[in-house]
Amino acid sequence: MANRRPLIDEDGEVRELTAKDTALFKPFSTLPQAEQKMLLKLRKRGPQKTPKKVPISIRLSPDVAEGLRATGNGWQARADEALRSWLLKTGIVPPSRRGAKASATSNSI
Repeated sequence: MANRRPLIDEDGEVRELTAKDTALFKPFSTLPQAEQKMLLKLRKRGPQKTPKKVPISIRLSPDVAEGLRATGNGWQARADEALRSWLLKTGIVPPSRRGAKASATSNSI
């Protein structure tokens, strides 16, 4: 093991793995129980910091879906904000909900 190349260089960049590297990998089940528990705890997300949003399914025209995705990461949040803005303009959202970051609608959209 001492003659293996390090996976991370001086700049903190991870090098490309070789077949020799992957041959040394161990299955998760072969790790000691204490280590398995510790690693399983690391992969869980913490509590959500902002109000939860409601997952829905919506059918869009292909050009609309493509245009939203083309705006890059965060496109769903931008679509949410555009829909909220439209709801406020049309008066569908009651004044008490204006500015609220929680979902403005139910699953019935």
